[in-house]
Amino acid sequence: MNQPSFPDAGKIQQDFFAGIILPFCGKQRKEVITGAQYGVDVAVIELPGNHAMALTSDPLTLIPSLGLRESAWLSVHISANDMATTGHAPQFAQFVLNLPENISAFEFKQYWEYIHTYCEETGIAITGGHTGQVHGQNSTVAGGVTMCTVADASSILTSNMARPGNKIIVTKQCALTATAILAMSFPETVTQNAGKEICDKAIASFYETSSLYDALAAVETKGQVTAMHDVTEGGVLGAIYEMAKASGCGTELIESDLPKTEVQDAVCRIFGIDPLFVVGAGSMIIAVEESCEQQVLTRLHKNNIAAVTAGRFTKAEEGLNIIGENGKVRQLIHPGTDAYWNAFYKAYAAGWK
Repeated sequence: MNQPSFPDAGKIQQDFFAGIILPFCGKQRKEVITGAQYGVDVAVIELPGNHAMALTSDPLTLIPSLGLRESAWLSVHISANDMATTGHAPQFAQFVLNLPENISAFEFKQYWEYIHTYCEETGIAITGGHTGQVHGQNSTVAGGVTMCTVADASSILTSNMARPGNKIIVTKQCALTATAILAMSFPETVTQNAGKEICDKAIASFYETSSLYDALAAVETKGQVTAMHDVTEGGVLGAIYEMAKASGCGTELIESDLPKTEVQDAVCRIFGIDPLFVVGAGSMIIAVEESCEQQVLTRLHKNNIAAVTAGRFTKAEEGLNIIGENGKVRQLIHPGTDAYWNAFYKAYAAGWK
């Protein structure tokens, strides 16, 4: 019998989740509307009065090469992006801070004040948590955050609600997070290999990594959007794969319609990664009723949010398919470990600047 193993880095994959975690999720409670599920980043708990509480958890980011402000932005908005998939903004947050021992009290004060600012701007009340330094902690992950919101139960979307026939809308560009962080962390390398203009544009895209307003604009008219999923590890294609699996659907994707740009392509090429399969927070995958596609696109564009239709969800028996730029149909397969992590650490170890 094969023993389970972790990926080299990053999130666990579907088989590990199904075999190791899912069978052991504590007591089953009738109030849990949506519990642990592959490809679903939000739990939904029934409350009295036809209300429900949505919860999501994510790691906290603390990357010295990025800076304290930028790390705080990711810490708040990566989790807020998950909540945005419900069609609602987060309301409350609990932070667990397991800080590296080389961070000073002054640096932590700056980091925490930025977290406060971004939470306040987003309407999030910080309600508690835990804070401490950890001996030997040298990771760029500095703990975790859980966000929650309370809303009418019937208004809360989850990523497993896509249906065959739904059009697939993708906002912004592929690989937003990966290229922005790589350019900010290794600006000399990116400038030498792709030019200053590409490097500057990649760095400037960092603050596009929130997809909260993408989601809120998409659901402005009720009944048009059936499901949403934010783009994290595994990239745009990984997110669509997860959404299809969670919803019991197939896919028909047009590769040439996926939103790739010269900036993301150029930076990903330097680090040897595929922009379609690397972390891209800031983009949102939106499943839309076919008859409402143009209305949702128009609403996004009016809010200055780039968005394109890249295909549709199909019946599960039709398979997970992507039509390549050469017209050939191939199976959409999850990439497994996100290549961004190894690309970052290899560049760091090699002394790239």
